[in-house]
Amino acid sequence: MSAHILTVTQLNTYVKSVLDSDKNLYNVFVCGEISNFTNHYRTGHFYMTLKDEGASVRAVMFKSSNSRLRFMPENGMKVVTRGRASVYERDGQYQLYIDDMQPDGAGALSAAFEQLKSKLAAEGLFDDSRKKPLPKLPMRIGVITSPTGAAVRDIITVLGRRFPMSRVIFHPVQVQGESAAPQISAAVERFNREGLADVLIVGRGGGSLEELWAFNEEIVARAVAASAIPVISAVGHETDFTICDFVADLRAPTPSAAAELAVPDAVEQYAFLNGLLFRCRRAMENDFSAKRAHLKSLQMSRGLTSASALLESRRLLLDKLSFSLESSITATISSGKGGINYLAGKLDSLSPLKVLGRGYAIASKDGSIISGVKPISKGDALSIRLSDGSLDCTVDSVEFVDSVKSADSVGSVKEEM
Repeated sequence: MSAHILTVTQLNTYVKSVLDSDKNLYNVFVCGEISNFTNHYRTGHFYMTLKDEGASVRAVMFKSSNSRLRFMPENGMKVVTRGRASVYERDGQYQLYIDDMQPDGAGALSAAFEQLKSKLAAEGLFDDSRKKPLPKLPMRIGVITSPTGAAVRDIITVLGRRFPMSRVIFHPVQVQGESAAPQISAAVERFNREGLADVLIVGRGGGSLEELWAFNEEIVARAVAASAIPVISAVGHETDFTICDFVADLRAPTPSAAAELAVPDAVEQYAFLNGLLFRCRRAMENDFSAKRAHLKSLQMSRGLTSASALLESRRLLLDKLSFSLESSITATISSGKGGINYLAGKLDSLSPLKVLGRGYAIASKDGSIISGVKPISKGDALSIRLSDGSLDCTVDSVEFVDSVKSADSVGSVKEEM
């Protein structure tokens, strides 16, 4: 009996057909730990190995299946998978084709929540330094929520009661389902792009984790974090927390509480303004009273009640000062006259004319006075000034006299006729 020889392709095809025909392997649940995880960037398929303490198996999850996952698989994560066991004919590789996957122990949504929370926290989107303060008196309140839920009615009721002068700008969106997250993020972006509000309230009423999941989507978290308009997150009840709560500028436990936080109480504002008005009036009255008292004291002063007496005393003082000034001027002039007379007499005694009157003469040569005979030569023309006239003379001879014996220099002169 001859052996039937198979090609590798035939063998792999046969094994694949055997596995595919086994109903026990067509829809099998397998739990294990993920390792060698790869997210193929071109196809979007996930490739991995599932292992336990004794064995491992290759696995693949195609993009059409993994797009429904709420979390991102990671190495070391324990999961429960549902799929089918088969053979990849080209490589002869036995592997698991995964249709669905859930974290082992924790739900998929919880795992996705923690993954996104850790990611955004690492980027700093939860930091207090990024939080914007709410405006003191917002006049335009943007509300992003479902048009049919109780949340919008509660918000509008509270806003109308607390701050009726504000304007509510409502943008209806779906708050659960696949289209909810894109609608919420688009609404936040529109409010910012068109500058429609001073503060935003984003939220919905309570529900399960699945019903609130739109507010845990990354697209919503990034839109809220990027908003230039302050955002109040009001999702669910007081015990519910979403990613939107962490990135928002302020978290409110309920939509009604968000409305309370968004606007001030008009009654309190009126009371505050009335208090300011009362204090302003009191301050003005006190100031007027002080001014009246000061004016009254001025009216009772001596300068206003006895003006004639004040003027009389000032006139007497002026007369006294005038007399003192006149006396001082007279004394100064007399003193000046005496000094001038003394100086005039002294100047007169030193006058050259007085000297000439006593028999002295002044000799000059070429207009310059000479005091000795040294610069004089025989034949020089001299002018002699006397007390009653002058003489023009010619030097006949020059005789020097010893200065010790006589202080006079004598010259023989001849008068020209």
